[in-house]
Amino acid sequence: MSKQPKRLFRSKKDRMIAGVCGGIAEYFSIDPVIVRLVAVLLLIPGGLPGLLPYIVLWFVVPENPKQKKA
Repeated sequence: MSKQPKRLFRSKKDRMIAGVCGGIAEYFSIDPVIVRLVAVLLLIPGGLPGLLPYIVLWFVVPENPKQKKA
């Protein structure tokens, strides 16, 4: 049996804006609040270290096709 590799998806059920932080939390099996706090901390030094990666992931990472929207 071949095991499917783990894939990163944006979350449809655990999202605040685009589901990026929720998807990262699901991928690493951690609480989404922790990922959101890290994202906010990256926004403090001027926005760019947190905002640019978030926007890129928003467009690059697909939504999870197996989840229903909440």
